[in-house]
Amino acid sequence: MKKIKIASVLIFILSVSLAILSNSINHDNKINANLLNTINKQKAITQEISKNIFYIYKNKDASTSQLDNSIKQFTHNTNSKNKMLDETASANIKKQTLKILVLWNNFYTLVEKFKNASKITTPYSNIILEQIVKDIYNTNLKLVVEFDKLIKMHQSYYKEIQRNNKNFQYTLFILFLLLLIYLFTQIKIIISFMQKFLQTSKNIVKNHSIKDLKPIEPNKNSSDVLEATNNFNFIIEKINNSIEYSSNSVKHSYRSIELIEKNIEKLLELLSIMQEDKEFDKELTKKEDAIIQSLEELISSIQKLKNLKLDLDNLISYHTDNNS
Repeated sequence: MKKIKIASVLIFILSVSLAILSNSINHDNKINANLLNTINKQKAITQEISKNIFYIYKNKDASTSQLDNSIKQFTHNTNSKNKMLDETASANIKKQTLKILVLWNNFYTLVEKFKNASKITTPYSNIILEQIVKDIYNTNLKLVVEFDKLIKMHQSYYKEIQRNNKNFQYTLFILFLLLLIYLFTQIKIIISFMQKFLQTSKNIVKNHSIKDLKPIEPNKNSSDVLEATNNFNFIIEKINNSIEYSSNSVKHSYRSIELIEKNIEKLLELLSIMQEDKEFDKELTKKEDAIIQSLEELISSIQKLKNLKLDLDNLISYHTDNNS
């Protein structure tokens, strides 16, 4: 039973571990999906900012409100992304993110320069704005490239995590199945033993006899069942040995009485001879009557002992000596 208890505890622990691991995998997948979504949004926003700047550059009177909204959205997503990055253990991803943040700061600085320069009109303002727009365009291209690298790094990193988690999950699941099979086997052995034990008990109650009481074949696959089987078989052996010993003792008893019976018969023959003497008729007759009465009692006792031995022999399924 100790092994079954240990197996049951391990199955419970594995079940909890599998549930926790599944939740962890789902949580990681959500984080990965959110991060990739944020990165793609950031990538799209930088491109949107570049388009807005190019549009404002070509249209001097265009509003900058859409540009301001895009910058606010990028900043908000960056803050959210930094919170999510705290949950990852990849140093390379953090390094790449910092690189993007540096590029974004440069990009943001250029955007602010463009906004300020677009408000000032000088002979060189067009040249300055054109150069700023070119720098913004080039920086945006670098950001797009770095964003693509970050996306690939995230995908590779989480694929590795997912693969390790899946392998660990499969390992736990295989152990879980093996323990279930072991537990089922042990329970099956115990149930088989209990069925044999109950069937034997039922036969004893039904037949009012232990004649068909047979040892149960030991099963070495379970130490607990093997111990219980050995104890049961030991009891059967003791019962059979006790009954057999009693039967043999009864046998010796009635054989001894049979010898006494023969000796008494010889004595009666002797008394019959002695009755030929008239002087001893009266006394011998009294003694002969007493001896005959005792002989009849002995014969009755012998028959009772033989019947007792027969009843004892019928109780057990085997004997060392079948002679009556």
